[in-house]
Amino acid sequence: MDVVADLLSSPLLWIALVILYTLKKGIHFVPQNRGFVIYTFGKYAKTLSSGLNFIIPFIQTVAADRNLKEQALDISSQSAITKDNISLNIDGILFMKVTDAAAATNNVTDYKMAVTQLAMTTMRNAIGSMELDECFQSRDAINATILNAMTEATQPWGVMVTRYEIKDISPPQSIREDMEKQMTAEREKRSVILTAEGVKTAAITEAEGLKAARVLDAEAAKAEQVLAAEADKESQILQAMGKATAIRLVAEADASALKTVGDVANTDSGESAMTLQLGREAIAAHRAIAAESTIVLSDGKTSDNVVNTVAQAIAVSSSLKIPSQSEGA
Repeated sequence: MDVVADLLSSPLLWIALVILYTLKKGIHFVPQNRGFVIYTFGKYAKTLSSGLNFIIPFIQTVAADRNLKEQALDISSQSAITKDNISLNIDGILFMKVTDAAAATNNVTDYKMAVTQLAMTTMRNAIGSMELDECFQSRDAINATILNAMTEATQPWGVMVTRYEIKDISPPQSIREDMEKQMTAEREKRSVILTAEGVKTAAITEAEGLKAARVLDAEAAKAEQVLAAEADKESQILQAMGKATAIRLVAEADASALKTVGDVANTDSGESAMTLQLGREAIAAHRAIAAESTIVLSDGKTSDNVVNTVAQAIAVSSSLKIPSQSEGA
């Protein structure tokens, strides 16, 4: 007990304690992404950055410790009225970071509360300049408008707003029901339009198919007509060639028969037979004339006519015989 009492009563101990306490007040280790705002006799002096820093004890003090990291602030749901007088409940989230620890300490009392209130006011102004449909369709535009307005307004506070996002837009129940009916009507409208377009496309396709089929049928009919015409042409050519051949063969047969008759007529017996045959044919001809009519006119020289006919036939036979004799000579 005497030793402890001696130590407590020792001035060296108290001097050492004062020195240690003074060093503790003057030495500061600042973490990464933090900013210590230093006041000298209540006036801003400097901002300590990360690392080992020294200040004057009892003269300089740490007035504020600012977080320099990006922070997310939740913007609670609030009411806003659109341009067409529809009340909406909107909430969002704000991303910001302190860029100047001194300005965030000296120029504003509570920078987080100030940024939050500014975001609410700016959001209500943005919603008030749009109609209900635009609010749902233009969230990106609303976010950009709020971000631009807040970036300019928060610069004196040493705060930079990096991003703003609307989380939810809640219209009244009656408006929600009307919107659902509208969406149902739009879906039915799109369904009807798509069905009509499908029917139209099917009709066009069918018409084009019928047209193509008719073209093919016409081309097939044309080809068939061409083939039929060519076949008819070939048939006529073959028939003509057949007739020509038949005529030629008949002519050759007649010529051969006449030649045979002529050769036989060149003989004495053939001449007598021909004379007899010609006489018979002449008599048969006169008989046929008499048989065709009930009245036969005659000049009384019928027998002479028959004789003359026979004589003419003999003369013809002699004329056929004379060339043959000349050939024999």
